[in-house]
Amino acid sequence: MIKQIFILGSIAMMIYMDVRAQSITGRPLSLQECVQTAFANNLDVKQSDLDMQRAAVSWRQSKANMLPNISGQIDHTLNQGRSIDLSTNSYVNQQQTSGSYSLSGNVTLFNGLRLLNTLKSTQYAYEASKMELQQLKDQLMLNVMLAYLQILTSADLLKQAQTQTDLTQKQVERLETLNQEGAIKPSDLTDMRGQLADNKLSVITNQNNLEAARLSLSQLMNVPYNRDLQVESLRADQLELNYATTPDSIFQIALQQLAIIKAADLRTKSAEKAVQAARGNLFPSLGMGAGFYTPYSSAARDSAANKIEYYDQLSNNYRTYVGLGINIPIFNNLRFRNQITLAKIDLKSAEYVAKTRQIQLRQAIERDFVNMTAAKNKYQALVDQVTAYAESSRAAEARYYAGASTVVDFLIAKNNYDRANVNLIIARYDFVLRTKILDYYQGKPLW
Repeated sequence: MIKQIFILGSIAMMIYMDVRAQSITGRPLSLQECVQTAFANNLDVKQSDLDMQRAAVSWRQSKANMLPNISGQIDHTLNQGRSIDLSTNSYVNQQQTSGSYSLSGNVTLFNGLRLLNTLKSTQYAYEASKMELQQLKDQLMLNVMLAYLQILTSADLLKQAQTQTDLTQKQVERLETLNQEGAIKPSDLTDMRGQLADNKLSVITNQNNLEAARLSLSQLMNVPYNRDLQVESLRADQLELNYATTPDSIFQIALQQLAIIKAADLRTKSAEKAVQAARGNLFPSLGMGAGFYTPYSSAARDSAANKIEYYDQLSNNYRTYVGLGINIPIFNNLRFRNQITLAKIDLKSAEYVAKTRQIQLRQAIERDFVNMTAAKNKYQALVDQVTAYAESSRAAEARYYAGASTVVDFLIAKNNYDRANVNLIIARYDFVLRTKILDYYQGKPLW
């Protein structure tokens, strides 16, 4: 029943995800929805989850290894010719039926703490696998966020390019009318037509970039590509421009928050316990065993040569035993010594990995903080530049319409304004990305 419920639940989840994938472009998606969809559909995440489940089984088995081993055995034999009578332990030459029943068990009392250290090692390995699964999700989340912001950037750039194209088209239409009346130089019209062609090329380029960004996000979410995929807007001016923290404080928080650091530390602890478990093989092991045994034979007879009944034999012939045993390792081809050496090498490797992860994390935080600061300064400077070029563009347009300047002067002012707007859009989302990455290091919500 439990298996059937699990199967039905899995089918229902697959149907739900399929419907979700089909309807995922019906409305603008939030960043959270994109990330959750990617988590649900990404096969690497599912594979990592299986690795975590495998580690959990190893941990449970390590706990079970500390329990006693208990086994029972039942034997029934039909003998022909010469055989041993279990009731007298002597040879007989006749057909007989024999049987035996036994129950035995043993438990390890001490083996150099190998079982206990193995248990702790597998427990740390299981905890590390959970952190590694989370790290894979974190990396996927960052990739989704990057593709998400790329869609927003490309969409805004496309809108900017379309606006520029519409305005230039109106200018071309106006100049065509003036040219027919002979009121302007023909070169003014051709210059404006060249500007229109350049604007149209910018629209095509940004449209292609937008399609590429949508494709990238769809692939990260593992859903069919749809060119109508839309995402919710995210404005940089909704964020605090003054990021009140330092790289060192971010690093100290990240050491406590990031799954990749926790996973490396847990792998180191697991390797330490593995070394201790390997050393346990050098110590004597002490065990205790106990059991019950009773035989039956159809040839069994009493002193009066009467056949002894089945249940009487079982009750009369049983025996129990209990004992202690010690196993002392003396020489085993240096196998245990080499196992210890290999475990120490694994421990040193895990320590190097953990240290490398911390160094890489500090360097990444310092780099991203510098990039965030630069993005903020660039964004603020471009805001001022756009304001200035907007005024220059309006003044140049007024002078051009009044006949006080040439079309070249007008186009220069217009292109400066358009280029500043494009740079502002790019800088806005670059700043958003940098702040989101720093928030991720500190474990802050990203939506």
